[in-house]
Amino acid sequence: MRSIWKGSIGFGLVNIPIKLYSGVQNSNLDLDMLDERDHAKIKFQRINAETRKEVPFEKIVKGYLLKDSYVILDPHDFEEAAPEKNKIIELENFVDIKDINPIYYETSYYTEPEKQGTKAYALLLKALEKSKKAGIARFVLRSTENLCVIHPLENVIVITKIRFQEEIRSLADIKKVNTSTITKKEMDVGMALIKQYSSDFDITAFKDEYSRELLKIIKAKSKGKRVVVKKMKPQKTSSEDLYDQLMQSLSSKKRA
Repeated sequence: MRSIWKGSIGFGLVNIPIKLYSGVQNSNLDLDMLDERDHAKIKFQRINAETRKEVPFEKIVKGYLLKDSYVILDPHDFEEAAPEKNKIIELENFVDIKDINPIYYETSYYTEPEKQGTKAYALLLKALEKSKKAGIARFVLRSTENLCVIHPLENVIVITKIRFQEEIRSLADIKKVNTSTITKKEMDVGMALIKQYSSDFDITAFKDEYSRELLKIIKAKSKGKRVVVKKMKPQKTSSEDLYDQLMQSLSSKKRA
């Protein structure tokens, strides 16, 4: 596995030299867009919306639409706005990781200490484990400032990018439900249903079934075999009443 970034974690006055590795990979199948007639690959062109002619890459500029007209930005503007290109992931404070809403999480990276930083790395790792805290830090990756959580996982320090508050849309326009209409008996059965379905979280129990099934279909078609499409069998309840539906769910889980 090749590292994508080299730098240091700033822990007080201690700098811990590390390498950063991508911690995630896409499980989707890599499908190409083809011309149905001859199966040639489809290529995309940069087309001028007015002239319909292709625009050379070196003639393309970036602009921001402001009051019905574009403000054009040049490389100097981007350099001025870009965060200082340091190589330090600076720890700013420590928080309980359970206090971070999952809506903020983006993607994760594994860290590996350079030889000279092994002991300091081990100290930070153990301190995070013992305190049950996670560090909040900023770092620059590909000229962009990122906010991140630093947390331990199986004897490795993991850096997980999180979104800034400005990136989360407001809930003001979302219609809220009135929970006061739920009766006590409906709530009791709902809680019983949750308890019955509760278990320890095991990520290995969840597979990308769609990609697996699609790959089976691809392999079958490559051998000239007929593909049988699954038909959904919607579950039906014998009652429109919420309480009755909950009770039927509870009893069906017991039978299973």
